[in-house]
Amino acid sequence: MKKNSHALSLRVPEPSGRPGDTPDFSHLQFDAAGAVERPEVGATAYEMRDLAFRLIRVLDDEGHAVGPWNPRLDPETLRRGLKAMILTRAFDDRMHRAHRQGKTSFYMKCTGEEAIAVAQGMVLSREDMGFPTYRQQGLLIARGYPLVEMMNQIYSNAADPIKGRQLPIMYSSKEYGFFTISGNLGTQVPQAVGWAMASAYKGDDKIAISWIGDGATAEGDFHNALTFASVYRAPVILNVVNNQWAISSFMGIAGGLETTFASKAIGYGLPALRVDGNDFLAVWAATQWAEERARTNQGATVIELFTYRGAPHSTSDDPSRYRPGDEHEKWPLGDPLDRLRQHLTVIGEWDDAQHAQALKDAVEQVRAAGKESEAIGTLGQSRPSVKTMFEEVYATEDWRLVEQRREVGV
Repeated sequence: MKKNSHALSLRVPEPSGRPGDTPDFSHLQFDAAGAVERPEVGATAYEMRDLAFRLIRVLDDEGHAVGPWNPRLDPETLRRGLKAMILTRAFDDRMHRAHRQGKTSFYMKCTGEEAIAVAQGMVLSREDMGFPTYRQQGLLIARGYPLVEMMNQIYSNAADPIKGRQLPIMYSSKEYGFFTISGNLGTQVPQAVGWAMASAYKGDDKIAISWIGDGATAEGDFHNALTFASVYRAPVILNVVNNQWAISSFMGIAGGLETTFASKAIGYGLPALRVDGNDFLAVWAATQWAEERARTNQGATVIELFTYRGAPHSTSDDPSRYRPGDEHEKWPLGDPLDRLRQHLTVIGEWDDAQHAQALKDAVEQVRAAGKESEAIGTLGQSRPSVKTMFEEVYATEDWRLVEQRREVGV
């Protein structure tokens, strides 16, 4: 029997820092703001393959918008974006406190990732269908979805629009282009591709967009979706939100050290963009590029949004057990709110007084919504009618449902 000349060993990827370590991001290499070229929308995946390994950035360290990806947004649009991000963070803070107060069983914040959902929610129409994961609350907030309705869903109270059928934070609103969130990782990506294929098959004019975390790219659903998106040129935008950490495993466990997540698209013949996810303007520009490609029947685009999850994975998580406590503060791409604020200030369209007022307004808006929702009830204080569990599943009740309803007395 032939033997190896060396003993075999198994490599288990390790992050650059653990609790107690000094955060180290020296291994990250970024393009300077404005340095990455912007290809024509009709470029082939092969022609633009280098963009899967680079990083599209628009805002430089001084807050100036530079380079070919600058979307040249008007100041009012920029202000709306900043205010939506501020409101999203204020909403997160209040609902996280609500969990600590026993008012809900679960919550997930999107701290540090606000630019992604807010910018993309503003670029696309409500009629385009979004297939989100659980950190895209900014999509609803940017589109003006009532905060009270979001809170009612989180509290599973009598006014819960989903009637207690979903885990808190798993919103659903067809009117706002927000497909029901699933707790199963990766399922929303093939759903988005299928929805987009149906839109194209019908000759409609609507496109789809989905989001998935870096860890969930290891799921088979992600790769199945890329195959269908490529073969049928589905009008869909497929986002990988690389926020560096899944629950307690870092992105290297899903293959993020071997290559970029954007580059996974190349093997499927799909164009890929790798974007600074904390740069509101870069996220906007890349989404706009992919949107034009989809709307002109040139197919899908994969976008890796390079960011950092600043908060715990959820209220059930303690990140101090697996990463340096101040790692988020040392993230080299900064905070998305601070960066857009800096840009608006540099161009003379924002100041400290406006910022203080925006923070105050957001807190007051969230507080008012909280009072209204909590008056209906928090967890366990009120709940949807029991009879709703027999409704909206079957078009017509069969004898089993009739009998079950009779037993329950509704």
